[in-house]
Amino acid sequence: MTLPPLREVIARHGLSASKALGQNFLLDEQLLDRIAAIPGKLAGQQVLEVGPGPGGLTRALLRAGARVTAIEMDKRCLPALAELAEAFPGQLRVIEGDATKVSHGIEGPYHVVANLPYNVGTALFVGWLSGEDWPPQWSSLTLMFQLEVAQRVVAEPGGDAFGRLAVLAQWRSRARIAMKVHRSAFTPPPKVMSAIVHVEPAEMPSGVSPRMLERVTEAAFGQRRKMLRQSLKGVNGALAALERLAIDPQRRAETLSVDEFVAIARALS
Repeated sequence: MTLPPLREVIARHGLSASKALGQNFLLDEQLLDRIAAIPGKLAGQQVLEVGPGPGGLTRALLRAGARVTAIEMDKRCLPALAELAEAFPGQLRVIEGDATKVSHGIEGPYHVVANLPYNVGTALFVGWLSGEDWPPQWSSLTLMFQLEVAQRVVAEPGGDAFGRLAVLAQWRSRARIAMKVHRSAFTPPPKVMSAIVHVEPAEMPSGVSPRMLERVTEAAFGQRRKMLRQSLKGVNGALAALERLAIDPQRRAETLSVDEFVAIARALS
């Protein structure tokens, strides 16, 4: 199926990237096909896409044979997405709304593939990584972030980039940077470089409450310049747990490994 060039679609529908919605459009079809290939074979698979905009990545996912549910809150983009739905009968369902508030209604398993709007990307990501149920409904997350955020997701202990996001992404899943994307690939070009993070669920360590791990990391990294004895003092039983685990309370949060955070949360669960 031959589709008109994306630039033509954007011009015809009078679409310009909205700063308020954190939009930056990707128009390079070859690059979009490469992104759509990161999760593996998508033919017949369900995919959730957040913030499709004029549908550049959506096209690539549909071409790969995926059944796509796209959530878009920008009304201006809906006519362009409706044209795509016509071009790929039965493959695309569009939900109008805010992805942080509306339900996608997909019965798992499904892949999440998205060039996330910058202003809600991290909140959505933390939501997908959270919750007591594991493995999750999603089989993989392939997400575009600012490079700095992507580096925080895959960071190792000891550096400034290592924080809550790294622990949440790594304690029961595998995260890697799959591809870096130059700012010039976007319209309009953002001020920063971007990267695509690919995450797959791994086995969840036993005896750990995810909520407790979230609480411990929130407290520890909420005051990351302070020693653990100070930052964790508001978490009931945490200082006694450090003593039992022989973790020096004078250490700072970024020096702990993911396993040490898991051990603290297990002792408190």
